[in-house]
Amino acid sequence: MIGRRKTVRNSPKNHSGAGQIRIIGGQHRGRKLPVHDVIGLRPTTDRLKETIFNWLMMDVRDAHVLDCFAGAGSLSFEALSRFACDATLLELDAKAAKQLQENAQLLKLANVEIVRGDAMAFLQRPASSQFDLVFVDPPFHCNLSTPCCAALEEQNWLSDQALIYVEVESDNQDFCAPANWQLLKEKQAGQVWCRLYQRVTQA
Repeated sequence: MIGRRKTVRNSPKNHSGAGQIRIIGGQHRGRKLPVHDVIGLRPTTDRLKETIFNWLMMDVRDAHVLDCFAGAGSLSFEALSRFACDATLLELDAKAAKQLQENAQLLKLANVEIVRGDAMAFLQRPASSQFDLVFVDPPFHCNLSTPCCAALEEQNWLSDQALIYVEVESDNQDFCAPANWQLLKEKQAGQVWCRLYQRVTQA
């Protein structure tokens, strides 16, 4: 995962299936994709993914997607299945990045860019493009969520009304979103705390 390896997570693996993820909606519904056995990798469960994409139901189609700590790519591949315009996946771990590329090829996706490297280094430079839908699901206990979101805002990576999904550990009381992000949805699910924000353009 780009931006401090997801492998440092202390939380247990939370696979949708043994060594695989499943796309639950859209044109690739039911397709299963292999996932490398990287220690600490935490693919989003089908149940939680269903909640997230119910929240995003009207906003995925034609969106430009950024997955800041891609891991298994569960959220970005789901968005592409639901007709997102394109997706950029940031991933630090070499094996996980290679698996993302192979899974994109398996789905015959030509609108995916896999960027191997550190997410924070990537986001702390001036934006080369803007995104409508951003997934922020960093490694737990690494204090990356607040600086990641700050960089998205400060370096102009977000479109005017961008939606940002943020997932942090449930006991994280330190996360702070940029002042112009409006909280739309919120849910605690086991070890994770899920929030959906919308960027509000400041006058």
